[in-house]
Amino acid sequence: MLIKRPTSWTLKDNQVTDEKIYQQRRHLLKQMGFIGAGALLASHQASGISLFGDDEPRFQTHALDYAEAQQQSQILTPEAKVIGHNNFYEFGTDKSDPKANAQAFQVDPWQLRVDGLVETPFTLSFDELFKFAPLQERIYRLRCVEAWSMVIPWVGFSLNALLNKARPLSSGKYVAFETLYDPKQMPGQSNPFRGGGIDYPYVEGLRIDEAAHPLSFLAVGLYGKSLPAQNGAPIRLVVPWKYGFKSIKSIVRISVVDKQPPTTWNLLAAQEYGFYANVNPKVDHPRWSQARERRITTGGLFSSNRIDTQLFNGYDEVASLYSGMDLRQHY
Repeated sequence: MLIKRPTSWTLKDNQVTDEKIYQQRRHLLKQMGFIGAGALLASHQASGISLFGDDEPRFQTHALDYAEAQQQSQILTPEAKVIGHNNFYEFGTDKSDPKANAQAFQVDPWQLRVDGLVETPFTLSFDELFKFAPLQERIYRLRCVEAWSMVIPWVGFSLNALLNKARPLSSGKYVAFETLYDPKQMPGQSNPFRGGGIDYPYVEGLRIDEAAHPLSFLAVGLYGKSLPAQNGAPIRLVVPWKYGFKSIKSIVRISVVDKQPPTTWNLLAAQEYGFYANVNPKVDHPRWSQARERRITTGGLFSSNRIDTQLFNGYDEVASLYSGMDLRQHY
């Protein structure tokens, strides 16, 4: 008999949010009825469309168990704040700019190219992004390098599922990611003042063992709906033990490479933003402490809901990836 055991990061939904609210959300998803990827084609903004229906076993919830004393800090961040408080400089540098400036962003057609040092390069269309693998819901903490954080129910699939299809060669040591470059749609890319002085397109990277870790996730939705443009539609990376800038948005290319790839913020300010960017309360940003964070929940965006920051954002099972490394030097 096969016995399914929960993963080490499984967190029950009633530990994350009020049980009444949780049950209401599940009931609402059932009432919406299943809308497949084909229906998503009708929305070029990929916004607000339900990804789930009555077939609830299609998704699972994952997050790391926290100490009992920390449970009160695991309340889900309200959806309105998740979609309204964003860093996505391609649409402007103010937190409200992405939502205001991305509403006409076109995500269909879309192509996600997977290539590099792989046996089987391939390309996924917009429709195929939602059919590539069974969709899961994973409740992850998101810790921004600016010392604020959220708890978000993402929808998507394991990055390792994509790597397994590509079949990296033994010479592949890293995975490089690239955001769409389209200045006509993304005003920050055509205006250095509006785009934070970044040399676009935005690029990121992981070691291949980091990319293959079960926690590394490709999100196509949040809160049971497809991703809003300001949150990285139609597909983005989510690496919950790293600072949020590592979770690159609106990805058009994923390449397996043999050398450490360049990353946008490291290129812009290497003394402030390292390649690894692991959440670490003992390594301060040059301009502020990382020991504590402001958790955005039901209060105001600038409320005093401050909590201690955990090493690796609390996802201790990734610690073995960095065995023997000086986490202060390899920040």
